[in-house]
Amino acid sequence: MEIAFPKALGSYPEVGANAPLWDVLKSRAEAEPFNLVASLIFGLAILHTFAAKRVTVIAHHVQEAHEARERAEGREPSPSVKAEFLHFLGEIEVIFGLWVVVLGAAIIWLRGFSTATHYLNSTVNYTEPLFVFVIMALASTRPVLDLAESVLLQIAQIGKGSPTAWWLTILTVAPLMGSLITEPAAMTIGAMLLSKQVFALGPSPRLAYGTLGLLFVNVSVGGTLTNFAAPPVLMVARPWNWDSAFMLSHFGWRAILGIVVANLLYLAFFRADLAALEAPERLERTERAPWIIVAVHLAFMAWTVLNAHYPALFIGSFLFFLGFAKATSPHQGIIDLRPPLLVAFFLGGLVVHGGLQGWWIQPVLASLSPTPLFFGAMALTAVNDNALITFLATLVPDLSDSAKFAVVAGAVTGGGLTVIANAPNPAGQAILGRYFAQGISPLRLLLGALPPTAIVTAVFMLF
Repeated sequence: MEIAFPKALGSYPEVGANAPLWDVLKSRAEAEPFNLVASLIFGLAILHTFAAKRVTVIAHHVQEAHEARERAEGREPSPSVKAEFLHFLGEIEVIFGLWVVVLGAAIIWLRGFSTATHYLNSTVNYTEPLFVFVIMALASTRPVLDLAESVLLQIAQIGKGSPTAWWLTILTVAPLMGSLITEPAAMTIGAMLLSKQVFALGPSPRLAYGTLGLLFVNVSVGGTLTNFAAPPVLMVARPWNWDSAFMLSHFGWRAILGIVVANLLYLAFFRADLAALEAPERLERTERAPWIIVAVHLAFMAWTVLNAHYPALFIGSFLFFLGFAKATSPHQGIIDLRPPLLVAFFLGGLVVHGGLQGWWIQPVLASLSPTPLFFGAMALTAVNDNALITFLATLVPDLSDSAKFAVVAGAVTGGGLTVIANAPNPAGQAILGRYFAQGISPLRLLLGALPPTAIVTAVFMLF
C-alpha cells in the first residue's frame, strides 16, 4: 500500500478561486493537521540558526569557567563535556540535521514508523546535497585552486595585486564563473581565494561582514547566465522550457550589471578598510601541478556537472577521483572532506524540512501578482532554500511569463540574505567562518547583504 505523505498539493479540497489566502491555509491545515507540526518544527530550526552565535559564546564561557576551576584544583585544563555539547549546538551546519531528529520523532509518533521511513527514503530527494558535497570537494583541491588563482591573478595585476585588487577581482569574476562551473564550485573557489587574499589579512568586522554578504548575493545571481548552474534555475528550466539563451537575455546581463554596480559601490564605501589591509609578503611560488593533472581534475568537475542529476554517476566518479588523488599525492594538497560533509549535512536537513512546507508556500506564491511575487519570493527565500521556492512555483498552474520571471528573479536576488537562502551559502560559511571569532552573526550577515540585494532588486525591477 502506497503511503501518501506528504499530502499531494493537488489533493487538498478546493476552497474557491477567490478565497482569501488565510482560508486556503486554514483548509489545508484542517485537511492535514501535521502541516502545522512540521512548520512549527521548521520555524524552531530557523530560530535556532539565529541563536547559534549566542550558544557559541555561552560555550566559550562554560569552557573558560571549567578551565579556571581545574587550574584552581591544580589540574591540567581539559575540554568540558558541557562546553563541547553547547559548541555542537552552535554549529549552524548541524542545526537542521538536529531538528530532523525532532521532525522524524514527530512523524513516527503521529503517523507511524513506516511513514517516516517512506518520507525520508522514498520522497526526499538528496541529489542536491550530494552534488554540492562532490563539487565542493573537487573545487577545493590544490590544482583547481591554483588554476583559478592564476587566472584571477592576471586580472588582479591590473591593480598591482593589492588586497583591494584581489577583493574586487574575486567578487566580480568568481560569481560569474558559477554560470559555467556551477554556483557551489564558484562559492568554494571564491571563498577559498578570499580567505587567502583578504580574510587572512585581518579585515575590520564591518568589511568582513560586508564582503561575506556581497559574496553570497553575487554568487546567487551570478549563476543565472546559463540554465544549468544555479539550483533555483535548474528547478524551472525544463518545466518552463528556459534555455541558456533565454537566461542570458532575460537574467544574465542584469546579473552582470547588478554585480558590477554593487561591487563598485561597496568598493567606494570600504576603500579605507581595504587600504588598511597590508599585502602579504610575496613568498616563493610553490610548484604547480603538471597540466595533465589539472586537466584530469577539470574533467572530473565537468563530468560531475554534466551528470548533476545522477548521483550514482557523480559519486562513483568521485570515488575514482579519490584514488587518482592518492596516486598523484605529491601534486595534491590535503583533501579536507569535513567542510563538504558539513555543508551536505546542512542541505540534507534543509530539504527534509523543506519538503513539508509546500502546503503554505505554494498558495502564497499563487496569490501574488508579479511585483508582490518578486518580493514574496525574496522574503520566502530568506527562510527557505531558493530552489524550493522556484520548484513550488512550477506547481502553480497558468503562471504568466511576467510572474515566472518575477519569482525566479526574486528567489535569486534574495539568495544572499541568510545562510539557508541559497544552497552554496553553507560552503562559504564553512570556509570563511573561522575568521569570525564567535561565529557568523545572522543579523550582521543580513545587514551586510541588504545593500547589494537592494541594488540587484533595482536592476531586475527597473530594466
